[in-house]
Amino acid sequence: MKPFGMKSRQTERLMALVAIALLLFSPPLIIVVDRLPTYNLGWLPLYLFIVWAVVIGLTAWLMEQRAGR
Repeated sequence: MKPFGMKSRQTERLMALVAIALLLFSPPLIIVVDRLPTYNLGWLPLYLFIVWAVVIGLTAWLMEQRAGR
């Protein structure tokens, strides 16, 4: 049986991840990234791909820790 503190800590970490993801995908930040100097390279698709991969990776890491305990 898991202690009460472990479950609430996991929940807090997942809630923090959701908040960070919402911040990273917020329209003001996306507009800033979209308006960066291009140098013949589109920064927006690269930013969206990297942020999405990081969010998926962190989610997998957090859920894997939960399953391992």
